[in-house]
Amino acid sequence: MIIVLSPAKTLDYSVDPKSNHTAPQFLSQSSSLIKTLKEKEPKDIASLMGLSDKLATLNFDRYQSWKAAKTVSKDSKPSMLVFKGDVYQGLDAENFNNKQLKFAQKHLRILSGLYGILRPMDVIKPYRLEMGTKLKTSKGKNLYEFWAKKVQLNVLEDLASKKSDLLINLASKEYFSVLGEMPDYINVVSPVFKDFKNGKHKIISFYAKRARGLMAKWIIENNIKDFEQLSQFNLDGYYFSKAESSVTEPVFLRD
Repeated sequence: MIIVLSPAKTLDYSVDPKSNHTAPQFLSQSSSLIKTLKEKEPKDIASLMGLSDKLATLNFDRYQSWKAAKTVSKDSKPSMLVFKGDVYQGLDAENFNNKQLKFAQKHLRILSGLYGILRPMDVIKPYRLEMGTKLKTSKGKNLYEFWAKKVQLNVLEDLASKKSDLLINLASKEYFSVLGEMPDYINVVSPVFKDFKNGKHKIISFYAKRARGLMAKWIIENNIKDFEQLSQFNLDGYYFSKAESSVTEPVFLRD
């Protein structure tokens, strides 16, 4: 089984790196993207990414100083611990023990506009580059074309090494789209989380994002490896709704 998550815009480099770290698998491609980004002025970055002048300047500086990192340093730490935001509040990775960190490293993957795909303990430098960014490169007009089949093949090889066909999609559509159309033999399961508001259950973005992190946390802490076990997810008041669920989209409600 592989679980995929989206990254987060908010980063925290004050975190304790904890156990053994690893290097991202597509650093040469990341370096190529940075080379393209280094050619852009702050105003170009602001326009490309819809950022304020302040954020554009921050990221201009990040691109100019970025170097491929393979080891932990002051500004190079494990991705799962660096990323913050709604999903990662739910994940609460800072409190994983060594056994849970090892399970996460084996089964959890974070999709990334700059790095393609990350294992939890892969070290990353500060950056901002969302997967939906229409950054033109020699490989195409956007990041989906830049990454093409690389990320999908990485996931397929990962699943094959685990003798599994189960892919748990806890990423946003923007990020999951980089995987393209998965082969028919892969069992893609995309949980849906709904909260009760104004008389009915519906998807509320903030809560749904946090719930994705909560499910990843629950899978890691309980050593979940089978599709049949997912219906047992029950953190923070969520419960499985058989009536609203399908094989590919199990639905979890909270009243």
